[in-house]
Amino acid sequence: MASDTPPGSLAAVFERAPGLVAALDHASGDTPRSIIAKARRTLAGMTEVEQIAVLDAHPRIGADPASLSLSSRREQGAATDAATQRELAELNDAYERKFGFRFVVFVAGRPKREIVPVLRARLANTRETELRTGLEEFFAIALDRLERPR
Repeated sequence: MASDTPPGSLAAVFERAPGLVAALDHASGDTPRSIIAKARRTLAGMTEVEQIAVLDAHPRIGADPASLSLSSRREQGAATDAATQRELAELNDAYERKFGFRFVVFVAGRPKREIVPVLRARLANTRETELRTGLEEFFAIALDRLERPR
């Protein structure tokens, strides 16, 4: 079921990421960049397991729109063709098997077919690189949401 968290709230910005939203609770009056700086410091102090929980709070690219938050639905855009949908599902499965956490990418309105080669390329990375990349993508998504509330 989709989230009913108000789109401008920090819970919506950070996809209700466990531990992170609570740590940022008093940051709602800050600037977008200062909120991201606080989020970075908070994540730096988390264990790898906690960081992975933050990534796993994000929905899969190509997930059923009914399961997405309003922000994710807007970012992931319209439905795609069945072949791209199948390929995304297979690549997401392969990614999660290899790395043990969710693939996170700043979609920024790109069609899903443009995400397929990105996901394919990132499968060649090391786990350490992907954890770092996933968190950077997570911050890019959150900053965009803070700067452009919808």
